[in-house]
Amino acid sequence: MTADRLYSMAPIGHSVLVVPVPELERFVRARWQHYDSAWVSDDPAFVHAHITVLAPFRADPTASDLARVAEIAGTTDPFPFALDEVDEFPNGLLHVRPDPEAPFVELTRRLWAAFPDCPPYGGAFEVAPHLTLDQRSSSVTRASTSAAVADLVPTMARAQRLELQWYETGRCHVRSSWPMSGQHAKDGHDAERDVA
Repeated sequence: MTADRLYSMAPIGHSVLVVPVPELERFVRARWQHYDSAWVSDDPAFVHAHITVLAPFRADPTASDLARVAEIAGTTDPFPFALDEVDEFPNGLLHVRPDPEAPFVELTRRLWAAFPDCPPYGGAFEVAPHLTLDQRSSSVTRASTSAAVADLVPTMARAQRLELQWYETGRCHVRSSWPMSGQHAKDGHDAERDVA
């Protein structure tokens, strides 16, 4: 994947289930702006810095689909995690991995079990929870990225929300959001935002 494709991964819109990580929002949003400002969201609820738990998700989820996601979020306990150092995948994707990874892997497993037609990354990659920072290029390296986030990483964060984000040029926004409450959702759908 080249740097100019980092944030414009698809020519049409697609949806993604994520855990937002506001602790790194300042840096990640700036990198999106650097590569393609049309992918920077004007939705104040949209957090560009995130850890993907299932993508792509259904483009037009039904009320029943949203209720299943709400139930999974509602039965997931919030959990802390560390983001300790910049790493690099073989394809040059610069990222930080959460520690521990297991709660994210389990969340992906539960969502995939509920939506077997939505394999993680379309089945192209192994499940490896991470927060994307940048893409290696002639001017961007692991070392330069580590230096650029030195005031942000390492850090502690807390997974406490599951969000359905929509990605489309000029239209990135949060479609639905659910708190991780560790309790069974009473009505199966406690999303704070409706699908838009």
